[in-house]
Amino acid sequence: MVGRCWVRPVSESSGLTELSAQVGIRLGESGIEYESPLTLTRVGVGQSNLTYAVTDASGQPDRRWVLRRPPLGHLLASAHDVAREARIMTALRDSAVPVPEVLGVWTADDVPMVLMEFVDGLVLDRREVVETVPEPTRHEIGLSIARALALVHTVDLEKTGLIDLASHKPYAERQLKRWTTQWQHSKTRESADLETLTARLAAAVPEQRELTLVHGDFHLRNVIVRPRDGSVATVLDWELCTLGDPLADLGTLLAYWPEAGEPGAGLLSFSTLPGFPKRDEMATAYLEASGRDGSALAFWHALGLWKIAIIAEGVLRRIQDEPRNRAAAYAPTTDQIDSLIAKALRILT
Repeated sequence: MVGRCWVRPVSESSGLTELSAQVGIRLGESGIEYESPLTLTRVGVGQSNLTYAVTDASGQPDRRWVLRRPPLGHLLASAHDVAREARIMTALRDSAVPVPEVLGVWTADDVPMVLMEFVDGLVLDRREVVETVPEPTRHEIGLSIARALALVHTVDLEKTGLIDLASHKPYAERQLKRWTTQWQHSKTRESADLETLTARLAAAVPEQRELTLVHGDFHLRNVIVRPRDGSVATVLDWELCTLGDPLADLGTLLAYWPEAGEPGAGLLSFSTLPGFPKRDEMATAYLEASGRDGSALAFWHALGLWKIAIIAEGVLRRIQDEPRNRAAAYAPTTDQIDSLIAKALRILT
């Protein structure tokens, strides 16, 4: 699943020996050969669920796996549900959407664990990795991501058994309710601008005309791409997946796709580097692939920024409550979060 991404040894060493033994049991149950001992290494810059690369003593490239678990410490209800994430990926295995194969799901001390295959490729979550990619390939990566998102919205909900994944009520209202609650439970300070933005979004909700699978967090760092041609090898991090308006996913992708000179770029992605398509080109690629109308896209773009700001605030809170949850690469700052809120307010003006 993780591909070639930045790796660091974990500091939370206690319990990893037991985790390693549990992974060995699941590999055995799946009929997968491995050579003891297994080594778990924290990978990536993700600040939500924790991801570990699993390797065996042979060092062979085809003996690599990935383990996902929730973060340490107190968690909000319904957040970080890796077992639900595993259900979604399993349901999508025979669809047009590329996802890693789930090898095992279990619970240890009331904590869900998911073991899945390792998918080779590039995870563009660090600047030094992105800079190794030629500019023409960066451009193709962007367009491939937009087209891959269109595939997510073609999933047959009945055939995959995902029709009951979430409520069928209007998506925007559900999101406003959910993430307002998340803000109240995880904020580290008060924000009058956030309250103003929430009110403006609530007053501008467009009519929902479709109900599709919605990834919920679709962006540059949540895919693995093939370095030779920039195509999407697999889509990661289905934690926020739900049912709703497909344009919400496009709005999120655009929110995570800053352009040169815009604030908050370090928090979002490295799309500001030369070669990547502009936001308008990303939107056009998606709309052409999906055949959808983008007239309500400003609302969904602003909603995406609002949601990212609240997620980032939650990251700050989890780090504050449990420092071991911090990914080594970065943590969001209040200035970055405030810049996202300000940008969303400008879009809605």
